[in-house]
Amino acid sequence: MKNYKSLVFIFALIIGLGTLSSCKKTKVTEKDAIEFTYIKEGKDKPANGEFLLYNLEILTQSDSVIYSTLTQPFPGYLMANDTIKAQNGMDEIFLALRKGDSITFEAAAKIIFSGNQPAPIKEDDVIKVRLGAYEVKTEADMQAFYEEAMQKEQEKAAERAKTLLVEEAKTIEAYLTKNNLKAQKTESGLYYVIEREGTGEATTPGTTLYVNYAGYLISGALFDTSWPELAKANNMFSEERPYEPLPVNVGMGQVIPGWDEGLMLLKKGSKAKLIIPSPLGYGESGAGAMIPANSILVFDVEVTDAQK
Repeated sequence: MKNYKSLVFIFALIIGLGTLSSCKKTKVTEKDAIEFTYIKEGKDKPANGEFLLYNLEILTQSDSVIYSTLTQPFPGYLMANDTIKAQNGMDEIFLALRKGDSITFEAAAKIIFSGNQPAPIKEDDVIKVRLGAYEVKTEADMQAFYEEAMQKEQEKAAERAKTLLVEEAKTIEAYLTKNNLKAQKTESGLYYVIEREGTGEATTPGTTLYVNYAGYLISGALFDTSWPELAKANNMFSEERPYEPLPVNVGMGQVIPGWDEGLMLLKKGSKAKLIIPSPLGYGESGAGAMIPANSILVFDVEVTDAQK
């Protein structure tokens, strides 16, 4: 966008403390008594319903970054609303933001995070905050900006995925060699071993397959299974869940891409091993505590039934 300021410029605006010392002005919030300093004061207050974009850095006392919008695909933003009342000092600072404001302050973690500070930070640890508001947008402009930012992030993610597929293929090939597995590879990067051929018609998109499975990280750590005996053997058994074949409407994007593609290769009665690179699994997000980001997954699967 023509009016979009680069994150590099905003970052310089926020941290350029030394060159703007003559503009410094210190205030104290009524709630929590946070003493904050304006490195630069803005003038334009967003009207009700408008959006104010800002960049935010939260650091430890030793300047280790806890959170930064500069590493996110989208900056921080708030919608102006004069009816909102400040509940704490942080609210006071954010609700009073104007375009062009550059602010820095320090306070105890329990004040910055409202008592919900991330581990291992203690509630009395001193936390540094750098905040810079840089643009006002209407709702329509905000929607367009968001869509453009998400499109750029998707393009970057696709490029990262291409690189990961090449890098992870080396890890998967080593895994196959170590375990004496002869796998086939699809164009997408999925590896699979058909251990038992199924019978009946070929699986087509929309077919419901009933699948027993065991999912492992490539390290061998089991993270889920539908087989109760395996769950018990690995101290994962839960009385609260059913242990039975999972119905999957294949080829419809209802499961991770590696499953969607791999199950399409199987029929009723098939047994197979799917080795799934992370871009075809849970990608950069991971899935809960047991599947970290960028995890290569190994699934043993068995199709017990197929219904068209």
